[in-house]
Amino acid sequence: MHSLDKVDLQLLRALCADPRSTFVALAQQLHLSRNTVQARMSRLEESSAFLAFDRRINPVALGYPLTAFIEVHVQQKRLAQIVAELARIPEIVQAHGMSGSTDILVRVVCADADDLFRIDGTILACEGVERTETSLAMGELIPYRITPLLERSGRQGGAGPVASGSGPSLFPDAMIP
Repeated sequence: MHSLDKVDLQLLRALCADPRSTFVALAQQLHLSRNTVQARMSRLEESSAFLAFDRRINPVALGYPLTAFIEVHVQQKRLAQIVAELARIPEIVQAHGMSGSTDILVRVVCADADDLFRIDGTILACEGVERTETSLAMGELIPYRITPLLERSGRQGGAGPVASGSGPSLFPDAMIP
């Protein structure tokens, strides 16, 4: 992915505020030409700056009101085979390889507790899966978001993480002697 400059960050912030903005609307809002916006958007798309559209579809609208996280413990030599099998389970909306004692953390959506039990059984039936630990999400406290990162990048004059030691203190001023 290429480095994001000030104009790229402005475009991304504008899209976060209104994802349905047209190139013309973005050009007017940011005082850029339509061709500049179109070229920038094409470059951002080619560099994988945008995630798949289906991330914006709420599973609740499809009849899956519950979210659960399943820690999957596997035989490492079968990891690729297991991941391929997990990818065939439609209710698995996301999976991450993990460090630590859990091998794979799977996010699933389900209709109810019985559906979750069925999904867990399907995962356990995959050859090489040793065990699972399931946690039902009681509520989403912080939804997926990128806007705060865009805002911080804009203040820093470019994209990227804060350099070590330049971020906010871990301790409130009152706690520092």
